[in-house]
Amino acid sequence: MKNIKFTLNGKTVKLEVRDNETLLHTLRERLDVKSVKEGCSIGECGVCTVLIDNEPHCSCLTLASKVDGHDVKTVEFLGSEEALHPLQEAFIRAGAVQCGYCTPGMLLSAYSLLLRTKDPTDDEIREAISGNLCRCTGYIQIIEAVKDVAGISECKG
Repeated sequence: MKNIKFTLNGKTVKLEVRDNETLLHTLRERLDVKSVKEGCSIGECGVCTVLIDNEPHCSCLTLASKVDGHDVKTVEFLGSEEALHPLQEAFIRAGAVQCGYCTPGMLLSAYSLLLRTKDPTDDEIREAISGNLCRCTGYIQIIEAVKDVAGISECKG
């Protein structure tokens, strides 16, 4: 067991974790963050994507103890029911939200890209979301949504 302290969506979290406990388990089962989903459990699908220090990571492959001292963001960081983030609004406008299973991971991967790149190319967007599988949209709507908000200041953190 190890005591850890990290920031989750802007709030400090302190807890004791098992040596083999994944961040996915910690978030879903212990902290009740249900937007982080379990899909493949081997880091292939991206539905468990979170941002650690603003970089996408598969929480199913990340030990909870490894986020000690780090900043973790889930899709709840981006907006609320009352005020969606511009990226969330763009996904809705573009029809990039269909079944919704991949949406949190896609949003976080796109957000991370927009923090690094003001005006990403289609290829840069494809690369940024390549760790997130989607069976519904065909990716075109997702790329269009990201392009739609590129350069908007609210997408810069």
